[in-house]
Amino acid sequence: MADPERARKMADRIKVIIAKRLERGLRDPRLGFVTITDVKVTGDLQHASVFYTVYGSIEERTDSAAALKAATGLMRSEVGKNITARLTPSIEFIADGIPENAALIDDLLREAHDRDTATEDSKGTATYAGDADPYKKPREYDLDDDSDDDESDESDAASTAKH
Repeated sequence: MADPERARKMADRIKVIIAKRLERGLRDPRLGFVTITDVKVTGDLQHASVFYTVYGSIEERTDSAAALKAATGLMRSEVGKNITARLTPSIEFIADGIPENAALIDDLLREAHDRDTATEDSKGTATYAGDADPYKKPREYDLDDDSDDDESDESDAASTAKH
Protein backbone atom coordinates (compact mmCIF):
# COMPACT_ATOMS: atom_id res chain seq x y z
CA MET A 1 0.00 0.00 0.00
CA ALA A 2 1.47 3.31 -1.07
CA ASP A 3 1.45 6.51 0.89
CA PRO A 4 -1.83 8.45 0.33
CA GLU A 5 0.23 11.59 -0.23
CA ARG A 6 2.14 9.85 -3.01
CA ALA A 7 -1.13 8.70 -4.62
CA ARG A 8 -2.45 12.27 -4.50
CA LYS A 9 0.72 13.66 -6.06
CA MET A 10 0.61 11.03 -8.80
CA ALA A 11 -3.05 11.86 -9.47
CA ASP A 12 -2.20 15.54 -9.81
CA ARG A 13 0.67 14.73 -12.17
CA ILE A 14 -1.54 12.45 -14.32
CA LYS A 15 -4.17 15.19 -14.49
CA VAL A 16 -1.62 17.67 -15.84
CA ILE A 17 -0.15 15.18 -18.35
CA ILE A 18 -3.54 14.21 -19.79
CA ALA A 19 -4.76 17.81 -19.90
CA LYS A 20 -1.63 18.90 -21.80
CA ARG A 21 -2.01 16.01 -24.23
CA LEU A 22 -5.65 16.91 -24.86
CA GLU A 23 -4.62 20.53 -25.34
CA ARG A 24 -2.18 19.51 -28.07
CA GLY A 25 -5.05 17.59 -29.63
CA LEU A 26 -5.88 14.10 -30.70
CA ARG A 27 -6.45 13.09 -34.27
CA ASP A 28 -10.02 12.13 -33.53
CA PRO A 29 -12.72 14.40 -34.95
CA ARG A 30 -15.23 13.07 -32.41
CA LEU A 31 -13.41 14.72 -29.52
CA GLY A 32 -15.19 17.83 -28.31
CA PHE A 33 -14.33 20.47 -25.72
CA VAL A 34 -13.13 18.19 -22.90
CA THR A 35 -12.09 19.37 -19.44
CA ILE A 36 -10.32 17.07 -16.99
CA THR A 37 -11.94 17.74 -13.60
CA ASP A 38 -10.26 15.21 -11.33
CA VAL A 39 -8.06 12.11 -11.20
CA LYS A 40 -8.21 9.46 -8.48
CA VAL A 41 -5.43 6.91 -8.12
CA THR A 42 -5.87 3.72 -6.11
CA GLY A 43 -3.73 3.17 -3.03
CA ASP A 44 -1.50 0.65 -4.81
CA LEU A 45 -0.94 3.13 -7.70
CA GLN A 46 -2.16 0.56 -10.25
CA HIS A 47 -5.33 2.26 -11.51
CA ALA A 48 -6.22 5.86 -12.31
CA SER A 49 -9.80 7.07 -12.78
CA VAL A 50 -9.88 10.24 -14.87
CA PHE A 51 -13.03 12.33 -14.49
CA TYR A 52 -13.94 14.68 -17.32
CA THR A 53 -16.72 16.95 -18.54
CA VAL A 54 -17.64 17.85 -22.09
CA TYR A 55 -19.12 21.18 -23.05
CA GLY A 56 -21.87 20.66 -25.60
CA SER A 57 -24.86 18.56 -26.50
CA ILE A 58 -25.55 14.98 -25.52
CA GLU A 59 -24.35 13.82 -28.93
CA GLU A 60 -21.03 15.63 -28.44
CA ARG A 61 -20.69 14.03 -25.01
CA THR A 62 -21.19 10.51 -26.35
CA ASP A 63 -18.80 11.16 -29.25
CA SER A 64 -16.16 12.53 -26.87
CA ALA A 65 -16.60 9.53 -24.57
CA ALA A 66 -15.98 7.19 -27.51
CA ALA A 67 -12.94 9.22 -28.59
CA LEU A 68 -11.44 9.13 -25.08
CA LYS A 69 -12.08 5.39 -24.82
CA ALA A 70 -10.27 4.90 -28.13
CA ALA A 71 -7.36 7.08 -26.96
CA THR A 72 -6.91 5.32 -23.60
CA GLY A 73 -3.78 3.45 -24.78
CA LEU A 74 -2.21 6.61 -26.16
CA MET A 75 -2.93 8.45 -22.91
CA ARG A 76 -1.48 5.62 -20.83
CA SER A 77 1.74 5.59 -22.85
CA GLU A 78 1.93 9.40 -22.51
CA VAL A 79 1.52 9.07 -18.74
CA GLY A 80 4.12 6.29 -18.60
CA LYS A 81 6.70 8.48 -20.36
CA ASN A 82 6.17 11.40 -18.00
CA ILE A 83 5.94 9.88 -14.53
CA THR A 84 8.69 8.35 -12.45
CA ALA A 85 6.99 5.19 -11.29
CA ARG A 86 7.99 1.59 -11.83
CA LEU A 87 4.56 0.69 -13.23
CA THR A 88 2.22 2.82 -15.30
CA PRO A 89 -1.31 2.77 -13.90
CA SER A 90 -4.21 1.66 -16.06
CA ILE A 91 -6.45 4.57 -17.05
CA GLU A 92 -10.22 4.74 -17.10
CA PHE A 93 -12.15 7.79 -18.32
CA ILE A 94 -15.35 8.52 -16.39
CA ALA A 95 -17.82 11.25 -17.32
CA ASP A 96 -18.17 13.61 -14.37
CA GLY A 97 -21.76 14.27 -13.27
CA ILE A 98 -21.02 17.53 -11.44
CA PRO A 99 -22.45 19.91 -14.10
CA GLU A 100 -25.70 17.94 -14.35
CA ASN A 101 -25.99 17.77 -10.56
CA ALA A 102 -25.33 21.50 -10.28
CA ALA A 103 -28.04 22.22 -12.87
CA LEU A 104 -30.48 19.99 -10.97
CA ILE A 105 -29.69 21.76 -7.70
CA ASP A 106 -30.17 25.15 -9.39
CA ASP A 107 -33.58 24.03 -10.67
CA LEU A 108 -34.60 22.81 -7.22
CA LEU A 109 -33.49 26.07 -5.59
CA ARG A 110 -35.39 28.08 -8.21
CA GLU A 111 -38.53 26.00 -7.57
CA ALA A 112 -38.17 26.49 -3.79
CA HIS A 113 -37.79 30.24 -4.29
CA ASP A 114 -40.91 30.34 -6.47
CA ARG A 115 -42.89 28.45 -3.82
CA ASP A 116 -41.63 30.82 -1.13
CA THR A 117 -42.75 33.87 -3.10
CA ALA A 118 -46.16 32.25 -3.74
CA THR A 119 -46.52 31.62 0.00
CA GLU A 120 -45.47 35.19 0.75
CA ASP A 121 -48.04 36.50 -1.75
CA SER A 122 -50.86 34.41 -0.26
CA LYS A 123 -49.98 35.58 3.23
CA GLY A 124 -51.76 38.93 2.69
CA THR A 125 -55.13 37.34 1.91
CA ALA A 126 -54.90 34.47 4.39
CA THR A 127 -57.34 34.15 7.29
CA TYR A 128 -57.20 32.08 10.44
CA ALA A 129 -58.75 28.63 10.34
CA GLY A 130 -60.21 29.07 13.84
CA ASP A 131 -60.04 31.97 16.28
CA ALA A 132 -57.56 34.70 15.62
CA ASP A 133 -55.90 33.92 18.94
CA PRO A 134 -56.20 30.19 19.71
CA TYR A 135 -54.60 30.37 23.16
CA LYS A 136 -56.73 30.32 26.32
CA LYS A 137 -56.68 33.47 28.36
CA PRO A 138 -57.15 33.75 32.11
CA ARG A 139 -60.64 34.71 33.23
CA GLU A 140 -61.29 38.35 33.65
CA TYR A 141 -63.34 39.32 36.69
CA ASP A 142 -65.65 42.29 36.67
CA LEU A 143 -64.31 44.61 39.39
CA ASP A 144 -66.95 47.31 38.85
CA ASP A 145 -69.86 45.30 40.29
CA ASP A 146 -69.30 45.79 44.06
CA SER A 147 -72.78 44.80 45.35
CA ASP A 148 -72.30 41.02 45.66
CA ASP A 149 -68.56 41.02 45.98
CA ASP A 150 -68.46 43.04 49.25
CA GLU A 151 -70.52 40.50 51.14
CA SER A 152 -68.61 37.52 49.73
CA ASP A 153 -65.30 39.22 50.45
CA GLU A 154 -66.28 39.80 54.09
CA SER A 155 -67.39 36.19 54.56
CA ASP A 156 -64.19 34.95 52.89
CA ALA A 157 -62.12 37.17 55.19
CA ALA A 158 -64.00 35.93 58.29
CA SER A 159 -63.56 32.27 57.34
CA THR A 160 -59.89 32.83 56.66
CA ALA A 161 -59.41 34.53 60.07
CA LYS A 162 -60.98 31.58 61.93
CA HIS A 163 -58.52 29.11 60.52
